[in-house]
Amino acid sequence: MAEKRCWDQSQLRKYDIPLDEIPRLSVRDPRVDEFIAENKPVVITDTKLVASAERWDLDYLEQNMGNGDFSVFLSRNHKFKYFDDKKIAHASGDSRLDFTPPTRRVDMKLPDFTRRLRQWRRGDERMYLQQALNNTVGPAIVQDFLNFRWDWINSKQRTHSWGPLTSNLLLIAMEGNVTPCHYDEQQNFFAEVRGYKRCILFPPEQFECLYPHPVYHPHDRQSQVDFERPDYARFPKFREARGQEAIVGPGDVLYIPIYWWHHIESLMRGGYTISVNFWYKAGPTGQIVYPLKDHQKVAIMRNVEKMLVEALQDPHEVGPLLRALVLGRYTD
Repeated sequence: MAEKRCWDQSQLRKYDIPLDEIPRLSVRDPRVDEFIAENKPVVITDTKLVASAERWDLDYLEQNMGNGDFSVFLSRNHKFKYFDDKKIAHASGDSRLDFTPPTRRVDMKLPDFTRRLRQWRRGDERMYLQQALNNTVGPAIVQDFLNFRWDWINSKQRTHSWGPLTSNLLLIAMEGNVTPCHYDEQQNFFAEVRGYKRCILFPPEQFECLYPHPVYHPHDRQSQVDFERPDYARFPKFREARGQEAIVGPGDVLYIPIYWWHHIESLMRGGYTISVNFWYKAGPTGQIVYPLKDHQKVAIMRNVEKMLVEALQDPHEVGPLLRALVLGRYTD
C-alpha cells in the first residue's frame, strides 16, 4: 500500500536546482548498510530509533524538560545560518570582512519558548531551539532518551567503524524555518520526531559549485550561495549543482554522510517540527586506498587552507599564494 502523503508541493520553497530523490528503504533492507558503507545518503524507515519520543509535543516537553535554560536562536527572517562565535573576534577586527551575525542566541526556559511559539505573529522574530540532550533536561526526558533504540544505532556504529557518539541535539523549529546549505565533519543520523522537514543534499565532489566560506570565516562550512536568490555572476558554477532530496516525517531516519552538503527546511504551513541529531566522529583512517574518496579530498583541502592561514598569519594572503602556485603550472 502506498504511504499516505501528509504534505504537498505548495509547502516547499522553490529553487532552481535539479533534484533527484534520496532512496527510501526499510530498516530490514540489506542495501541500507551498502549505502552507509559507500557514504551515500538514505532514508531509513521503521527503525523505531526515537519511538519513545513520540509523545514529545509542546505540552509534554513543557511539563518534562525541567527548569534549565535552553539555547534558542532568534532571526528576523526564516534563515538560521550557523556561525562560529569564536571566529567573530578575528572578523570584527578585519574591516574587509565586515561580519554581522545573522541570528542571536538567547537562553530561554521551555515554558517561555512554547508560549512565544504559540503567540508568534508575522513580524516577530522567528525562533529555533537547538539544545544538547544532556543532564540539564528533566528525568522523564532522560528516560525517553535512554529508551531510544540504542541497540540498532550502536550496531551501525560498529558495522561501519565510526568513532564515538559526540552529541545528540534536540531541534524544535517553527514552520518554514530554514537551515541554509552547509556540511559537517561528522557522520549524522537525523531522526524526525514530529512534523515534516525537507532535506536537500549535495555530494562532496560539488564543493566548488557551492562556494564555501573560507575556513577562518565565522560561516566556515557554510555555502555563500543564497538558494532563493543565487548570484550567478559571483557564483557561476552553482548552475552546475545537482542535489538529492527527501521529505522526512515522524519515525524516519536520514543518514547524512560526513562532508555531504545539506540544506534543511521545516515545511511551510506544516506546524512546528521536532528532530534529534546523532553525530558520530569518523572512524580510524586505516590504510589509505587510492584513488581517494571525495570527502577525503575535502578534508585535505580544509587542512591545507588551515595550515596556510596559520603560516601566513593573514588569511587574505592565502588566495594570492594559491593562485601563484597554480597559474601557469597546473593550468592549461
